[in-house]
Amino acid sequence: MPQSYIKKILEARVYDVAIESPLDHARLMSKRLGNNVLLKREDLQPVFSFKLRGAYNKMMHLSEEARAKGVVAASAGNHAQGLALSALKLGVKATIVMPKTTPQIKVDAVRSRGGKVVLHGDTYDEASTYAKKLVAEKGMVYVHPYDDPDVIAGQGTVGVEILRQCTGPLDVVFVPVGGGGLAAGVAAYIKYVRPEVKVIAVEPEDAACLKLALEKNRRATLPEVGLFADGVAVAQIGKETFRILRKTIDGVITANTDEICAAIKDIFDDTRSISEPAGALALAGLKKYVEQTGCEGKTLVAIDSGANTNFDRLRYISERTEIGEQREAILSVTIPERPGSFKKFCSALGKRNITEFNYRFADDRDAQIFVGVSVPQGGHRDDLIESLTKLGYPVADMTENEMAKLHIRHMVGGHRPAVVESELLYRFEFPERPGALMNFLTRLGNRWNISLFHYRNHGAAFGRVLVGLQASRKERAEIESFLDKLGYSYHEESDNPAYHLFLS
Repeated sequence: MPQSYIKKILEARVYDVAIESPLDHARLMSKRLGNNVLLKREDLQPVFSFKLRGAYNKMMHLSEEARAKGVVAASAGNHAQGLALSALKLGVKATIVMPKTTPQIKVDAVRSRGGKVVLHGDTYDEASTYAKKLVAEKGMVYVHPYDDPDVIAGQGTVGVEILRQCTGPLDVVFVPVGGGGLAAGVAAYIKYVRPEVKVIAVEPEDAACLKLALEKNRRATLPEVGLFADGVAVAQIGKETFRILRKTIDGVITANTDEICAAIKDIFDDTRSISEPAGALALAGLKKYVEQTGCEGKTLVAIDSGANTNFDRLRYISERTEIGEQREAILSVTIPERPGSFKKFCSALGKRNITEFNYRFADDRDAQIFVGVSVPQGGHRDDLIESLTKLGYPVADMTENEMAKLHIRHMVGGHRPAVVESELLYRFEFPERPGALMNFLTRLGNRWNISLFHYRNHGAAFGRVLVGLQASRKERAEIESFLDKLGYSYHEESDNPAYHLFLS
């Protein structure tokens, strides 16, 4: 029974290497949601995730004979770093088997903490098989990332801290779930000590192995697992963790990629720290819970479980954030192919801010534009589509279209059609402020037909636009005289090799 874990959790040895992470008040999120939102900051641990707790507690429970043989684990991320640091602290040899596809930053992090890295296979399963082979051949001790009582007990100390730090009212605790080690430990402790406090598990929509197990009333394996939230990308919930969770949690909420990205931004806004996708998962579930239940004035805790994300993922995360916050509508709109159409369309949007504008001339009748528009939260996307439709614009909503968001937005374009006999290409920079794009189009006027247009608001101080004008090189001097009067920084790119290879 889960009660048997209480003694194990209270006696867990974690603080030789781990810190008691703070429970921070998320001021901006609390104000926005109308509830008291608290973040349990496990991203501040020495290895930037909670995994250190369980790994060290497991090693503290090994005999001297077992430690002398060395420990081994298969991991591509947080468990590997937690185990490596724990082994370093105790003077134990640690071998971490990682897939060959593991980002170098994570390989280097394990090595820097004294772990021996063995790169094997292309997937976690191949790495895990090899790790277990080392156990059989060399007698090493396998340290499971989640499905082990001592690991679960170590992670359960997060729950102990939450109850100690939150002395006032506490209504719901949201915990991210991959294999279930953290959730099982936290839920077992909280439901025993304060059974009135709800514990909600949060999973990615594309890796919801606990939700599947609860629906089937048995452990089952997902046919596919999404990898965006790699820290919780598990196909099957653990055997021991499921035994605990089915008796202790009060529900499961799933969050999609856009909602997770929005939660990463929310944490940054309140703490100026950047969570990994799995780290922000619990807050994404918290936000969804508030939306679904309409609760107000409650005290809600989300466990920020880690901050081990690669820097190069931030571009993708920021790209998806506005959609995750339901503050951006992605639309395909048909407008007439004639000078002034862009400006007229922008006028139809009113005071709404344009976040993206992609277009390439196709024929002389209609123009198909790919446009992003900022909208307030709460059903305003439908209002925007309805208003454009009433004005005669055919509109297709692409906001929930995964292919459009991942690929098509970056591929709108192609080579110049034969009907455009000549084209001059210019790259602009202008101060980014509300209405800046509309002002740019207004001042550009209707003299030349726009044959190519790309704009994306990245939240920088300067907006960047690439514009193709249907004009001959003989008109260059006249165009540039006009552009000089606009006062915007510009560069002609008509001879750029990238333009000739892909667009002209």
